[in-house]
Amino acid sequence: MDFLSNPNVIFYIVAYLVGSIPFGLLLAKKFAGVNVKEHGSKSIGATNVLRVVKQTNPALAKKLGIATVILDALKGLVVIIIAMMMGMPVETLWAIAVLSVLGHCYSIYLSFEGGKGVATGLGVFLVLIPIPTIIGAVVWGFCAKVLKISSLSSLLGLIAVVISAIFLQNGLGVDSNAPMYIIAFIILYKHIPNIVRLIKGEEAKVA
Repeated sequence: MDFLSNPNVIFYIVAYLVGSIPFGLLLAKKFAGVNVKEHGSKSIGATNVLRVVKQTNPALAKKLGIATVILDALKGLVVIIIAMMMGMPVETLWAIAVLSVLGHCYSIYLSFEGGKGVATGLGVFLVLIPIPTIIGAVVWGFCAKVLKISSLSSLLGLIAVVISAIFLQNGLGVDSNAPMYIIAFIILYKHIPNIVRLIKGEEAKVA
């Protein structure tokens, strides 16, 4: 019982459980009557929500896509901010960040399936390494507009965050950059099917 009363452990559990909430799936079911796990890429992320809902309701698709990005980003961000307000150490904050992304990518509510982790990663990075994250967001936005390939734009934005953090951030407040690398690896790993399609020239564009 002492274990479960430990504030760090409580935050870790909450981070994973909140990170696991599949907002894209819930929004699409509630407002569009469609199960995104059964259509498109079968991902619960904003891109698949946009692509699937757009087939029947283009105006609603954009709204749900934006809402999914915001809510997925807030999942980790809010838990970290609460932990910061309670004076939790930076090591705990980074652990919360990792568990939030893990929850989104391997949701306990979806038999450990989930999304690609981009929006949730953006949310936690925005709090912990804001300047590199803003740079990455600009890179993502530019690439998305020019390339119109969501996965490639997301990966280029992620790379920009990591590189910017290495050169501009005076450390993460912990002994190494490992937490950031772990989050980046999770997101990259979840994009392996997209990377394969990119290499084959088969990755779909977002119209």
